[in-house]
Amino acid sequence: MPEQCDPRPYDALLLLSFGGPEGPDDVVPFLENVTRGRGIPRERLKEVGQHYFLFGGVSPINAQNRELLDALRKDFAEHGLDLPVYWGNRNWAPYLTDTLRTMVQDGHRRIAVLATSAYASYSGCRQYRENLADALAALQTEGLPVPQVDKLRHYFNHPGFVRPMIDGVLASLAELPQEARDGAHIAFTTHSIPTAAADTSGTPADHTQDGEGGAYVAQHLDVAQVIADAVRAETGVDHPWRLVYQSRSGAPHIPWLEPDICDHLEERQAAGVPAVVMAPIGFVSDHMEVKYDLDTEATAKAAELGLPVVRSATVGADPRFAAAVRDLLLERAATERGLAPERCALGALAAGHDLCPVGCCPARAPRPAAAGADWRGPVAEAPA
Repeated sequence: MPEQCDPRPYDALLLLSFGGPEGPDDVVPFLENVTRGRGIPRERLKEVGQHYFLFGGVSPINAQNRELLDALRKDFAEHGLDLPVYWGNRNWAPYLTDTLRTMVQDGHRRIAVLATSAYASYSGCRQYRENLADALAALQTEGLPVPQVDKLRHYFNHPGFVRPMIDGVLASLAELPQEARDGAHIAFTTHSIPTAAADTSGTPADHTQDGEGGAYVAQHLDVAQVIADAVRAETGVDHPWRLVYQSRSGAPHIPWLEPDICDHLEERQAAGVPAVVMAPIGFVSDHMEVKYDLDTEATAKAAELGLPVVRSATVGADPRFAAAVRDLLLERAATERGLAPERCALGALAAGHDLCPVGCCPARAPRPAAAGADWRGPVAEAPA
């Protein structure tokens, strides 16, 4: 097998995602899964579920994961990479534990994992590792072999993730009226998280003592700068930009990252900005937070303000992203075999780490997390 297409020691890839309801009857049970352990009343979950009911109770995320799954399999086949790709979710079918059980029953013992979250944070990385640990513990309880799972590195600055977003912003600017285009502001958006989680995101070296540190914000700012620089190089226009946030939840007294996208649109309109491009760089695909919080809520706010807005595309199943996943997989496989492959990354920050160190994106309460330096769970021997 050519070295550049050698996935060893991995014998399968797992696409690990959040999951979402696929019909009205799924909405409340799905939200119960998401909020398990928080004691939120069912009636409150019905209120929260109104965002989903506006779309027939269907989140777009599962369909988008199916598209990405197809894109990965197509890319692998076209490049001679003979590696099966499976899909499992945190909060809805196909559930992670069920998928891992199938993978083990199919004979897989060394599994690479791609999470559909590109940046460092508790909810975007560590929690997925906790989910993996829970699933492996369930397999052990069932008497099944426990595979070794390795989460692929954060890919926020991989060219195959960033370049489709550059093209998306350029296309959105081209949609604006000529008289508004050059003065348009770019609002790079991502999911708001509690400031305490943002400040402790990433490796311990990323954490600062002044409450202003952490990798989550730094990684988004780096990607935003790369995109803004590329847009300037392509158009000759230096568009002003800012990183803003959306999809805040939780108790109002707990500080979350700000400004909110709707507040930002109000501020930009008051400042006389002629138009805004909303670029959701924090999201891999057009799931509910994009469809509702940007396409519905923020767009309605802009219309109320009389402010022209265009929302740029997420990466989704872009072939360049599928190729990036292949690159990340083969890069990690080569590293596991003792080689030193080239690690692609754009911007000022280096390519991410392979193995999450102790203390990376720490949990609110200590819990086992697989695919990291702190994992001490059982691992099955690979079949001969």
